[in-house]
Amino acid sequence: MGKLIKGVSKNARFFICDTKDLVQEAMDIHSCSATGISILGRVLTAAGMMGKDLKSESDSLTIRINGDGPAGTIITTANMNGEVKGYMSNPQVDTEEHDTGQIQIGKAVGNGTMYVIKDMGLKDPFSGLVQLQTGEIGDDLAYYFYTSEQIPSVVALGVKVNQDYKISCAGGFIIQLLPGAENEFIDRLEEKLKAIRPVTELFEGGFDIYRIAKLLYEDMGSDVEGKLIEDYEILEESELSYKCDCSKERYLRGLITLGRKEIEQILEEDGGKMEVECHFCMKKYEFTKEDFDGIDF
Repeated sequence: MGKLIKGVSKNARFFICDTKDLVQEAMDIHSCSATGISILGRVLTAAGMMGKDLKSESDSLTIRINGDGPAGTIITTANMNGEVKGYMSNPQVDTEEHDTGQIQIGKAVGNGTMYVIKDMGLKDPFSGLVQLQTGEIGDDLAYYFYTSEQIPSVVALGVKVNQDYKISCAGGFIIQLLPGAENEFIDRLEEKLKAIRPVTELFEGGFDIYRIAKLLYEDMGSDVEGKLIEDYEILEESELSYKCDCSKERYLRGLITLGRKEIEQILEEDGGKMEVECHFCMKKYEFTKEDFDGIDF
């Protein structure tokens, strides 16, 4: 499970989350390298926060990154209940500099595009598309918010992997300016973000998501006497979890679209059975001729 808080102040709203356990589960499912989980974990963390902004339980949000780097395609999906899932083409990608231990996220992702798709039950889902700016995920999402949704935003994401290939910490925050945000607040926010440590270092230093919220808002406004204040309110405290909603019935509906002739051919070639594997959770489903009996193609 991960933990998330969502809050607001006079000038901005924010999402802050700790996704250590969620990212560890993703790493275990996909057998990721340190580079792979550093990328996938960042996108899962971002999707979890963005999913909390959906309006209905039936809505979903998908982030798809198509880069030309060795990581390949990265896809994550989330909903407002805090359920996220994801996968990447090459979870074993390795761009770690072994002398320094630094992971080159941008090098692994490469150049390409980022899609953000919101399915809200309408005829056509909302889809935003931007060119990747750095491949570092956080910078690219901030660029997406500014260009596609016209919301000036700060996106900080991080994943730290131990030497024993366990997740030491993971999480992030999104701060989005509200319409009419005061220039003083914007200036102070810019200075604050230059001064604070990366989010993984904050977690390693003992900060939790509540202390990070306090840190972000310390010294961020002023009253008529010059005393620095910026009150904020936490609107929601919730959990994030890695959860896949796949099922044999869902895959059966997908296979039916192949048509009876092609299904019978596949079954004959594969010894009377066919197997499909879920990209998100790696669960396998087996189908035989009996599964398709009585179905009107």
